[in-house]
Amino acid sequence: MEHKLYKSAEEKKLAGVCGGLADYFKVDVTLVRLIWLLVSLVAGVVPGVLAYIAAMLIIPDEPGYY
Repeated sequence: MEHKLYKSAEEKKLAGVCGGLADYFKVDVTLVRLIWLLVSLVAGVVPGVLAYIAAMLIIPDEPGYY
């Protein structure tokens, strides 16, 4: 069975990107959100927000949830 990356419909705060990444890598969603926050603070807030927007546009929605 092929495991694909989707935005999460259940673990969703903004668009479900962090929830989808957490599901894909089988880690807690809070850990992914904290890592995203720390990387955004280190790299800069603007690149972090732009990366989130890009992921939001590129990663497809989870099938079956609308």
